[in-house]
Amino acid sequence: MSSSRTVLSGDRFPRGTLIIVGLAAAVVVSTGMAAIRGILAPVLLTLVLTICAYPIRVRLQRRGASGAIGTGAVMLTVAGLLAAFVVVFAIAFGQFVAMLPTYSAQIDQALAGFSAWLSSIGVGSDEIHGVVTTLDPSKIAGVVSGLLGSVFSLTTSAVIVFTMIITMGADSAHAGTVLKQLSARRPELVDAIRDYSANVRRYMVVTTLLGVAQGTLNTITLLILHVPAALLWGLLSFLCSFIPNVGYFFAIAPPLAFGFLVGGWPTVIAIIVIYSVINAVVQSVIQPRVVGEAVSLSQTITFFSVLFWAVVIGPIGAILAIPLTLFGKAVLVDADQGVRWWAPVLGPTDETREITRTDGLAVKDARKHPATDDRAA
Repeated sequence: MSSSRTVLSGDRFPRGTLIIVGLAAAVVVSTGMAAIRGILAPVLLTLVLTICAYPIRVRLQRRGASGAIGTGAVMLTVAGLLAAFVVVFAIAFGQFVAMLPTYSAQIDQALAGFSAWLSSIGVGSDEIHGVVTTLDPSKIAGVVSGLLGSVFSLTTSAVIVFTMIITMGADSAHAGTVLKQLSARRPELVDAIRDYSANVRRYMVVTTLLGVAQGTLNTITLLILHVPAALLWGLLSFLCSFIPNVGYFFAIAPPLAFGFLVGGWPTVIAIIVIYSVINAVVQSVIQPRVVGEAVSLSQTITFFSVLFWAVVIGPIGAILAIPLTLFGKAVLVDADQGVRWWAPVLGPTDETREITRTDGLAVKDARKHPATDDRAA
């Protein structure tokens, strides 16, 4: 008995064992989350929106408003944002389904030309028939209608969602007090949660504003190019701006298809060039400078997080990929001093950027003064 107690209390498990057990636990948790995605996805969306709306309560209370007014303001803000999201999403899909039949002749003509091109390069008739069948307008409309139906099925859980809005809004009254109580025992955890909340709010606000700008510019571009439903595709561009890396491809695909129907390849090339320039300026230049350390995730982690959360909780997971990944980082890494050294692996920190900049300056200096380096050697 004494030896077994020594093993359990004193000896540490091998690192490889801990990694395997941790990965297995992650798989079990992810599978469980996927099993309840119908409930979990809207709840997580409500949570992120509640975090973003919480400063409204703080500002109202600073101006002398009662706690009840602050709670009601948070609830109304979150409910309004969720309602706007669902309505916009439903209207966008509805307009797309209604618009498809009006361009059925152009789509059939384009499919005929595509079939002739496949035949000219040696593709068999059976394979051509299979490809053309999958691109048939009626089937596309059916798929989109199915997606629209899934959106409406999401609204059937409105009772759960709006109950969570009420409960989260009410619980937000005690958020500050709870954090003060926790700070006596786990100050690092409280600091990580506060930093996470501030970073998520900054990320969501900046992404929303830049998404509006990006959608507006894309809409103006499509109007100039006479692409049908330009406002719809601009709205799609705004929604996809919340999906890092891959959102651009979802946003550009429909305008390319309808641009080809009305203007041919010149319109397609113009859309690709203009969309690419706008996306590069907004996503690669402006957003990183404005957001800064709010999203301290590498590009690889960011791309993987989009795929991971989309698989686990569906399309909403792709939109919430950054906030959810940042929450995991805050709880598992930032809140624990013992594993905080992993932070640079997940994304460049201030120290990482400073070291990179210093090393770059050293390399440039060595190239400018090679003789000095030789004598020093």
